This record gives sequence, C-alpha cells and structure tokens, in this order.
Amino acid sequence: MNLDKLDHRPRVVLIGPMGSGKTTVAGRLARHWGVSSRDTDHDVEVAEGRAISDIFVESGEAHFRALERAAVKRALEEHDGVLALGGGAVVDEQTRAALAGHTVVFLRVGLADAVKRVGLGTSRPLLLGNVRSRIKALLDERTPVYEAAATFAVDTDGRTPDEIADEIVTRIEEQS
Repeated sequence: MNLDKLDHRPRVVLIGPMGSGKTTVAGRLARHWGVSSRDTDHDVEVAEGRAISDIFVESGEAHFRALERAAVKRALEEHDGVLALGGGAVVDEQTRAALAGHTVVFLRVGLADAVKRVGLGTSRPLLLGNVRSRIKALLDERTPVYEAAATFAVDTDGRTPDEIADEIVTRIEEQS
C-alpha cells in the first residue's frame, strides 16, 4: 500500500441524493476539523467552464458521468479534507469501487424534505418534468446504491446542517 496516498485521503466522503445537504454539511465538517471541503460537481463545472445543466444538454449524461468519474478519482487521490460527491456519482461502478476503504457517509433524505430543499429544480437536469415524481424515482432507484457504498448513513430530515455534522463527527470518533 502506498503510504503517500494515505496522507491525501479525504477525512470523509459525503454521498446522497440532491437536496440531502452534502455541500452544506461538508462545509460544516470542514470548519469543525479545520480542513477544506471540496465538491466534485464544482470541480466538473470548473474543469469544463460550464454548468452541469449545460453539460447535460450540450454533451449528454454519458459525457457528464465520464467527467464526474474522473473528478471523483482525482479528488480521492488529492484531497485530504471533506469531499462531497454529486448525487449520481455512486451510480457508476468504477466510482463505487474507488470509494472502497474510505469513510463514506450517506446523507439520507426523505421525499418531502428533498422536494423542499431542491425547489423547482430548474438547474437540475435530471428533474425536468414533474419534480416530485422525478425525485421519488431517483430516491427509489439510488437509495440501495447509496446504502451499499456507505460506511454508515445519517438521516437529515427535519435536522439542521449543524446537527447532521455533529452526528457525523461523533460517529467517526466512535469508530476511531
């Protein structure tokens, strides 16, 4: 095992559907631990020079998923803070394999809270059409994948980002 790689492991990787609070909770955790946070959706947008919704429309979902896979791989190798992945990142088998051995937390969110947090989803390409039914379909389809990829899950419904972050810190410290 390459010890240099271990020095650059993210402290924790957050996964979950849109509206689960990954980016917000990542910021809270990063502040708590005095490290930086990183979001792979942001990495893809910076690398491409365009919004994810534009990448989907102009280049297609397959192209976006390839960019996302590369961004996750790079972040897992380089980043030693808190890492938030895009909602669909773990659907990719190679990405799930890359997460093995990392502390991965699934931020579980119910349909009602996800819909409230996402709103009309105008910047979310997978929500075109009936937002509520699309979120429900994505939750139904992806929840087993999130659960399988996670070290543990944290429920986010009706909770503040600080409460969620506090639970994650406590559970990680208990595992150490």
